[in-house]
Amino acid sequence: MRERKTTDPLHSADPLHSADPLHSSTDVSEGKEKLRLKREVSLISGVSLIAGTMIGSGIFMSPEWVLHHMGNPASSLLIWAACGLLAMFGALSYAELGTIIKESGGEYIYILRIFGSFPAFLFAYTSVILVRPAGLAAVCLSFAEYAIAPFYPGCSSPQVVVKCTAAACILILTIINCLNVRLATSVMNIFTAAKLLALLMIVVGGLVLLANGKTQSFQNGFQGTTAGIGTVGVAFYQGLWSYDGWNNLNYVTEELKKPEVTLPRAVMIAIPLVTCLYLLVNVSYLAAMSPSELLSSGAVAVTWGDKVLGSWAWLVSLSVALSTFGSSNGTFFSGGRMCYIAAREGHMPDILSMAHVRCLTPSPALLFTSAMSLIMILSGNFTSIVNFFSFMAWLFYGMTISGLLYLKIKKPELPRSYKVPIIIPIIVLMAAVYLVLAPIIDQPQMEILYIILFIFSGIIFYFPLVHFKYHPRFLRRVTLHLQLLLEVAPTTRDEN
Repeated sequence: MRERKTTDPLHSADPLHSADPLHSSTDVSEGKEKLRLKREVSLISGVSLIAGTMIGSGIFMSPEWVLHHMGNPASSLLIWAACGLLAMFGALSYAELGTIIKESGGEYIYILRIFGSFPAFLFAYTSVILVRPAGLAAVCLSFAEYAIAPFYPGCSSPQVVVKCTAAACILILTIINCLNVRLATSVMNIFTAAKLLALLMIVVGGLVLLANGKTQSFQNGFQGTTAGIGTVGVAFYQGLWSYDGWNNLNYVTEELKKPEVTLPRAVMIAIPLVTCLYLLVNVSYLAAMSPSELLSSGAVAVTWGDKVLGSWAWLVSLSVALSTFGSSNGTFFSGGRMCYIAAREGHMPDILSMAHVRCLTPSPALLFTSAMSLIMILSGNFTSIVNFFSFMAWLFYGMTISGLLYLKIKKPELPRSYKVPIIIPIIVLMAAVYLVLAPIIDQPQMEILYIILFIFSGIIFYFPLVHFKYHPRFLRRVTLHLQLLLEVAPTTRDEN
């Protein structure tokens, strides 16, 4: 690991005349070919990346938990709508950041450019080692559960088979993403179309039920609403898990075609589309089941399929499997980029910042993400990971949004092609503070302390390896051998 010296035009005299207002490009000697990732993510692929990652296992598994915490159908629908609005506001705020700081890396690169090296390292350390691999493992485990469910009718699937299937899913995704960016985005586009059709099937089924008078679940809809701040916060965690992925396009900004146009447009298309679908799908669930039936259902979508589709219920398991596989691909695609960018900035080993010389994909970073996810699968548990993941995510989302507010107030002269009204990031920041503090105040748990301790354990690695630049010789030799084995080379940033 090493910390590169770059000029920080946030504090320079003339940021307007810099090719990129917030960082200088990596120096490359004349005549040397520049190796960088290709700009191959179009508007359609951008919409697919956002929608495809958001629509994963959450909408098929979280509705019962939102209803459980809120106590009734009407207030649970309000939570789903509020989660969609919050995701939209967050994504619009990130779109402005993406037009100011035109680099891949999402929260990591924004925290690095605005707040400096140390907090960015803590984010990268936590995200690369734990959060991203854990999230990917959880979605792959969901895929495995639904994919093999038809082979074990009437009984639960063996855990060994589930974990082996999840591991196979990760290995297939690794091969796809290492081979070609265009192949990975094509897979995203195909699976996004498939999962949209699956959700439309559930929506149409629900509308037919409503037309036939199945409205009992919506009578006295607000009766028994839960009002505790901590309980509402946990309900938001469960709902927001289903919306997670709204920020994924910011992780691949350097691979977007015309990012200043594509980023805001993709957000404005994808998130309202997903929010409307989620609300209609929840209405469909409640039309087919009573609240008590929904709460007792282990897999809401499968129960819906049994009640509505009869002998065709296997279509639901197939649809959920396709949906979770597509979401896994989107999570893997962006998660690998997070690891790659952190390594390029000197916060992870050098080898992770390199790209394959022919495929032009960040294969070492993808392989590392894959390995960490496989480790997580050994002890993976879907339900236990959601609240933990959401707490970590909104802690750093809040930090990133506060950085945008700093730039809007202190650096209004920085060139940007898209501006969001200042009230929107203020609302997102207030929501982030609430989501982080409410569960701690209302129902403090030891797990939260462990999470905070893990974040700050990064100090042990930051000061010797990054700040004081201690580089053991054996690491250099290992890097060289891995570089030859994997056929990878250092990359440069794309300034354009």
